[in-house]
Amino acid sequence: MAHPNFDAILFDAGGIFLLPDPTILGPLLVYHGGDPSVDAHRRAHYAGMAAKSAAGAQEKFWHDYNEAYVRAVGVPEHDVALASQVLEQTRNAWTWRWAIPESVKALRALDALGVPMGVVSNASGQIADVLLRSEVCQEGEGPHTAMRVVIDSHVVGIAKPDPRIFDFALVHFDGIERSRIAYVGDSVTMDVGGARAAGLHPILLDPYDDHPDATFERITSLLELLP
Repeated sequence: MAHPNFDAILFDAGGIFLLPDPTILGPLLVYHGGDPSVDAHRRAHYAGMAAKSAAGAQEKFWHDYNEAYVRAVGVPEHDVALASQVLEQTRNAWTWRWAIPESVKALRALDALGVPMGVVSNASGQIADVLLRSEVCQEGEGPHTAMRVVIDSHVVGIAKPDPRIFDFALVHFDGIERSRIAYVGDSVTMDVGGARAAGLHPILLDPYDDHPDATFERITSLLELLP
């Protein structure tokens, strides 16, 4: 294993491998004055997640995310409330499908190194299929990177930050201490909080330095997990 702090890695899916598709949300928010570029919408997701975590919002509450997102793409203040409502009504589980190129590259490189890996995601029953269709990974052998397991909160009936969701994945990592298993996510509340409660090693993907005062490990790209 290339990293000195852990021997296996579990990943969130949204914000780590997949983003709400900017080719859908870009044109949607242009109508409200937003920048349609992929770069603007990539940045907007992490601004949204930082706002959601700052508010302590649980999984089902996206108001703070929506407002921060539309502001980040340049929607003028007078249209933020309406654009946020439009975003709320348009972004759904199936729009989380745009694969982050450097994350896919890093995943393949970690697989080549023989790193044991899996996915634990708060999702809506769709995440295994979307990861496959977006050419990121699948549970077991297949056309893309093999994960030991892909856990979807809707399927197992438990969602982060409840640490019990990780138990469904950890049975596939026998012989590896929890403290030696990293969990990489993009939410302080859901992912860092849940991983800490489960005894895992939390790592926040924070590509825009939205959490400079963090007391946990941060990376700007999954490529930093490589030697």
